[in-house]
Amino acid sequence: MKNGKFLTLAVESSCDETSVAVVADGREVLSNAISTQIEIHKEYGGVVPEIASRHHLMNINAVTAQAMEEADVDWREIDLIGVTKGPGLVGALLIGIATAKTFAFVKKKPLVGVHHIQGHISANYIAHPTLKPPFTALIVSGGHTSIAEVTSYGSCKVVGGTRDDAAGEAYDKVARVLGLGYPGGPKIDKLAKEGNPNAVKFKRVYLEKDSLDFSFSGTKTAVLNYINSEKQAGHEINAADVAASFQQAILEVIVNKAVFAAKRRGDDKLVLAGGVAANSALRAMLSQECAESGIRLYFPPPVLCTDNAAMIASAAYYLYKAGIRDDLSLDAYPSLPL
Repeated sequence: MKNGKFLTLAVESSCDETSVAVVADGREVLSNAISTQIEIHKEYGGVVPEIASRHHLMNINAVTAQAMEEADVDWREIDLIGVTKGPGLVGALLIGIATAKTFAFVKKKPLVGVHHIQGHISANYIAHPTLKPPFTALIVSGGHTSIAEVTSYGSCKVVGGTRDDAAGEAYDKVARVLGLGYPGGPKIDKLAKEGNPNAVKFKRVYLEKDSLDFSFSGTKTAVLNYINSEKQAGHEINAADVAASFQQAILEVIVNKAVFAAKRRGDDKLVLAGGVAANSALRAMLSQECAESGIRLYFPPPVLCTDNAAMIASAAYYLYKAGIRDDLSLDAYPSLPL
């Protein structure tokens, strides 16, 4: 405790960000130290798991010290240790979990493992202090595109998910073919602002009637086929138009299904979460649709959209308050379902 506030220290290492944060009462960020590996993985066109794990191991102690210093706390004031337990890269997860378990054991603190996607949803509790469940959540990231019914702080039910590529994966693959580099999402979002979203008609895949599932593999393949056919015909490719048209086809489906899900459930709140939640076009399109439907839209600032430990601390706090505890047998779960 510090000044009567419950302090959670959390560790996030599920992919290529090493992050440690201290959060008070699940909502107030005292520190959120992040060491990113984007520049390291750029030359490979994506995250290399072995390299990611090695850099987590190299950085975790320094990032922890930074988080403690920025929060101006000592270990006596920390009440809870939270950590991402999955999904993610198994080697990367294990570095964070081993660190968190060591802290819990040595400092005699309770330990709570957190589902990475619950963390992304919880980022909105930090950004919006009055937000409370229930609500409909749209999670869009490199590995996930899901719609969930959030019934309480620690409980949610997935009602729609991707059947093949997640939206972020499709963005990365299209960006690679366009020669934009890694990470693809922000680069396509930026380039699309210079293009015509109606220049190329890519199919919108809605699947069965009223389905809340997603399928982006076909749209991704259509973009790749279009680029190949244009090159073979000797035509110059307008990369901005391709990026804008691809993004429009993906986001129309995501937005329509998310708003439909909220309406069908009778929710007046829709929460956006995940790395792709930082996409400016997605925010704009979803904001307009929600406004027209009488639904209030919530999303976190960009720094809380990408992987960070503050969101894990918030989720851990609410799980702990609900009576959830983990012991030192806590393990990594790379394919953990929500």
